[in-house]
Amino acid sequence: MKSISIRLIANCLLLFSTVTWAQEFQGKAYYFSKTSLDMNNFGGRQMSEDMKKQIAERMKSMFEKTFVLTFNKEASIYKEEEKLEAPGQSGRGFRMMMGSFTPGAQYKNVKNKSLLQEQEFFGKEFLIKDELKALEWKLESETKQIGKYLCMKATAVKKVDEFDFTNVRRRGRQDEEKEKDTTQAQDQTKEIEVPKEIKITAWYTPQIPINQGPGEYWGLPGLILEVNAGRTTILCSKIIMNPSEKEVIEIPSKGKEVTKEEYNTIVKKKTEEMREMYRGRGGRRGIRHRG
Repeated sequence: MKSISIRLIANCLLLFSTVTWAQEFQGKAYYFSKTSLDMNNFGGRQMSEDMKKQIAERMKSMFEKTFVLTFNKEASIYKEEEKLEAPGQSGRGFRMMMGSFTPGAQYKNVKNKSLLQEQEFFGKEFLIKDELKALEWKLESETKQIGKYLCMKATAVKKVDEFDFTNVRRRGRQDEEKEKDTTQAQDQTKEIEVPKEIKITAWYTPQIPINQGPGEYWGLPGLILEVNAGRTTILCSKIIMNPSEKEVIEIPSKGKEVTKEEYNTIVKKKTEEMREMYRGRGGRRGIRHRG
């Protein structure tokens, strides 16, 4: 009963907003994305506090980004906002590696349920084409204000991509003890893991009556202004409605067209090659995908 009443309120707000809007409109939403990392997941237990701070500072530019979502009633394009790199910034090699896992321009069309994403992976360009799938959102009763917009809360459980390193965690102690003898006898490649599922909390506003949002998030009765997913928070900092100069929302076309499954197979093969190379040089750590 509670879920029905919340959905009714949201739909009423959505209907009211839709009636007051012009038929043709466009908007831009600016989002700040920040991911907090536990350095203990990357061998930090053996590091001094000063070393942890230095590495965290170098990684800051990779895990704190600004994105722009350009949208209309049917489609959107989500891109990282370009910015100049600070002079003398170190750790270039690691940034290049992590950049291979950073999504490129992402196009969502909620009318025909299509998703296209440009992706560069170790110097090769791909165009990932997939069906746009919505999360099973649960509309909650909580509300809060984000800027001048009244937002409503929604939650969902999302399956995590096995190459989503932002959600890496150390394995549970019981799991480590269970496989201690076999791990030590071979090579220690299972000290850290990626969870299979994480809880998503989103805040959306029916005052902007479109079911779009940042990145892969969409499907709510209003623009999503905030997302909390694992260690990542995405927060809208500015919205421009009906800019004087409208931008064409172009469908991405650059790169070799592959499905998400095909792309993951390519990444997995390359990752295994790198892992074997690392082991050959005396490396001992790796990543495991677990529930």
